[in-house]
Amino acid sequence: MPTSVIVSYDGTANDDDALALGQMLGGGSAALSLAYVRHSREYDPRREEIAQHDAERRLEQGAVWLGQSDVPRHVVVDPSTGSGLGKLAAAEGAALIVFGSDYRTPPGRVEPGGAAQQLLEGGSVAVAVAAAGLRTAGHSSIRTISVSSSEHDSAPEATAAALAAAVVATVSLGEDHGADLIVVGSAPSANPGRIALSGATRAKLDSARSSVLVLARETSVPF
Repeated sequence: MPTSVIVSYDGTANDDDALALGQMLGGGSAALSLAYVRHSREYDPRREEIAQHDAERRLEQGAVWLGQSDVPRHVVVDPSTGSGLGKLAAAEGAALIVFGSDYRTPPGRVEPGGAAQQLLEGGSVAVAVAAAGLRTAGHSSIRTISVSSSEHDSAPEATAAALAAAVVATVSLGEDHGADLIVVGSAPSANPGRIALSGATRAKLDSARSSVLVLARETSVPF
């Protein structure tokens, strides 16, 4: 079965970056879907209808951007965006959630927003964060992947190798310069199947000039 990838999308420019990265990751056999999280339902039926329509309109905008009119779309209701997306990923069997960077992020840099940060602190599904401005590169592709090798966890190398085979890219160990995607694993102290960032990984995120894919401990993504 194709790997399920959820793109968090709310119609903002930085979430167009998430669409761009999702499309690049889906260049192989990955199956994309779009998700928008509403934080509550409206008590008034008419207001609820308007709110639901607005959510569906945003997702339609994302489908148009992708050029995939049949891409699956999910409107989730949850007080927390991160929690709602995590529950959706579990229900759908998704291996990865893709986010855009925080709206204040300078072009070419990576800065997880609040929802992504929540999942990066103990979440169980891999998280990808698109570099700000990635959308301006057009419908590009992943040609080079950098991976942080670790004797304690083979998941980053396995994920990078699987993705490289799916999208016809090359993999380099430890060299981030010029890579289209950086793949990193969780800290050795993380529980298997959970994400926890080490100081070194946080530093890598802070200095990254490429989109980043963060994996749960000992859990590869089978692209």
